[in-house]
Amino acid sequence: MEVVATRLPGVLLLRPRIFADHRGWFAETWNEAAFREAGLPSHFVQDNQSRSRQHVLRGLHFQLQHPQGKLVRAVAGRIFDVAVDIRRSSPDFGQWVGVELSAEVPEMLWIPPGFAHGFLVLSESADVLYKTTDFYSPGSERTILWSDPVLGVEWPLTADPIVAAKDAAGTAFEQTEVPTC
Repeated sequence: MEVVATRLPGVLLLRPRIFADHRGWFAETWNEAAFREAGLPSHFVQDNQSRSRQHVLRGLHFQLQHPQGKLVRAVAGRIFDVAVDIRRSSPDFGQWVGVELSAEVPEMLWIPPGFAHGFLVLSESADVLYKTTDFYSPGSERTILWSDPVLGVEWPLTADPIVAAKDAAGTAFEQTEVPTC
């Protein structure tokens, strides 16, 4: 597995080895020993999967208590995946990074605890699968407004995004209570 740093320390693009032949390809996307050897978390407690149609934008989500690290990949379609550093003590507080993830290229994005997460569906539809380092805690979930001008996330929008009510009502970044991690 190749580990590629992004412009935000700790947020990593992971490229598994691909074994291709005339039948297609095979990639090992999770191996506890390989992750541990690479210095990555090797303990996940929950897998989540979503299916969304084109122009759906989910996020920017995080948990105040029980912050989750997330290992994200697109298993069908294409997404623009975003991580925002919400650690007040970080020199990168309020900075974001976005990468395109696609089922055609089985790359994954590691987003450590202390980051908000969201994605935009670029293809006709997309299935997103992610592992988490802590359990979902509904009372702890928070949402930062996806379009917050202070963050300035450059979403590759080609139409008005389709957002859930909780995402449309997200909190402005400067008013968001953030975890202490």
